[in-house]
Amino acid sequence: MNLVVAYMFFALVATVANIASQEVAILKYDGPFSIQVSIFFGTAVGLLVKYFLDKKYIFRFQTHSTKHGVKVLILYVSMGLLTTAIFWGFEFGFHVFFASREMRYLGGVIGLSIGYAAKYYLDKHYVFRKENP
Repeated sequence: MNLVVAYMFFALVATVANIASQEVAILKYDGPFSIQVSIFFGTAVGLLVKYFLDKKYIFRFQTHSTKHGVKVLILYVSMGLLTTAIFWGFEFGFHVFFASREMRYLGGVIGLSIGYAAKYYLDKHYVFRKENP
């Protein structure tokens, strides 16, 4: 499978996992800060799904030990901080501006799309490098 197509497909899988997890969180909890809780939960699920797919299929990266695996995951999450800010900015912005669940999710999808494009370059240059000890 072409690398670009595979990356886009995995971004779509992680996006679906993110949005579905948000919806589950909202269904399970509708108290104070429920939107924030759902977005945080969806972000965590989407991040982990994308990490494992990218590591194995996009970058074909092998870790040497549990310690090395944790280090790589921490780097991956660190690179995701900027892209998460983009995603959250769009999702929260659409939530405030449009005040509907559907538009909030649309903002999330747009933010995730932009974030995943940036994340590929960050991961390629800083996380899944062959020299990464």
